[in-house]
Amino acid sequence: MAELSELGLSSYEEKAYRTLLVTGAVTAAELSATSGVPKGRIYDVLNGLEARKLIWRQSNDPNRYAAVQPETVVDRLLTERAYELKHEWDRYCEKANTVRSNLLPTPPTESSFWLGSLGSDEMSTALQQHMRTAENVVKAAVGPPYEEATWETLQSEVEGFFEGTTADLSVALLFSEKAVTLLPDRFPHLIENQPADITVKTTPEIALSFDIVDNVETTIDIPHPVSGNDRVGVIGIKDSQVVSKFDQYFQRLWNNAVPLLE
Repeated sequence: MAELSELGLSSYEEKAYRTLLVTGAVTAAELSATSGVPKGRIYDVLNGLEARKLIWRQSNDPNRYAAVQPETVVDRLLTERAYELKHEWDRYCEKANTVRSNLLPTPPTESSFWLGSLGSDEMSTALQQHMRTAENVVKAAVGPPYEEATWETLQSEVEGFFEGTTADLSVALLFSEKAVTLLPDRFPHLIENQPADITVKTTPEIALSFDIVDNVETTIDIPHPVSGNDRVGVIGIKDSQVVSKFDQYFQRLWNNAVPLLE
């Protein structure tokens, strides 16, 4: 028991307890004189140790105090620390959940619209989480407003998209010819390093950017009405008829598109 303080005892509590191991049962005054714990603090120290069942009191006149066996004391202190760490862990988990939810743009309860400009950290994180909901197939069309942006602006969103994919996914990625000009030379290498099965094609023109996840949800980028190289945000729709129409539109584009990477 070289370092009882690391298991939760104060310096005075450790002095008092160690002294009792040597002296056996003694009065508070005797313990104060022997241990060096001030008389003004000795009763607080003894009451604290007794409350934690690390010492016990003999009801004599005056009261005498004795130490509980070291093995028992260490076990009790360890149990206290484990209890405190469990509560600390629970507190941190609760904080982490709060932080995690605050990092993502939260849709209002009456709609599924997220405000977010191109390349923003919030939307990149949201895109990553959105992709993680996919189980089988993702179809993504990249056109306006990405066409007027730069790769530096788009990079975080592209990386967020790929970070959300898994090896079980099949991804059909369709770029407009104008959007293709934004892609860096290393883009083929970026695709090759992804766990998902990714097919990339290009088509002359795409009316707007959107994706379809497992044929049950589509998210649509809403171009900014003033700034042509940005967007207002993203709207998510799960209505089956709307999703079906976007899927049909995607399939028409895909069937007439040409492979970008071969």
